[in-house]
Amino acid sequence: MKSSILIDTGPLVTFLATGLEHHGWVCEQWKRLQPPLLTCEPVLTEAAFLLKREGRETDPLFALLERGILRVGLEVEDQLTDLRVLMRRYRDRPMSLADACLVRLSEIHSGSTILTLDADFRIYRRHGNKVISVLMPEH
Repeated sequence: MKSSILIDTGPLVTFLATGLEHHGWVCEQWKRLQPPLLTCEPVLTEAAFLLKREGRETDPLFALLERGILRVGLEVEDQLTDLRVLMRRYRDRPMSLADACLVRLSEIHSGSTILTLDADFRIYRRHGNKVISVLMPEH
């Protein structure tokens, strides 16, 4: 089974908005990735909001979805119980719904790696105690 790449909000926005910190690093990673990249609707919501806040258009985000480069990998409604458990476990972080969805995706797709800029993914665990593989810049 091919290893899946799960994409978080930070790298998605940084890829689409030149001039942001880590843009060069994210673009280098992007060149190495095999589509589709899996994500979730909360990540897409955050990305659209942040792009608009940066004064950028959201059309490129939709184009990634239309072209099949990005694919929504889970439905929140289908994962309510597991997402609630994750958000309760990490309430001290506090974990966002987007983060919980990515952790859940990492449980569903064993062997996956999360492309992120968020150091909390070094703390989060899949299946309660298993380290999540992350691809992130050295800070």
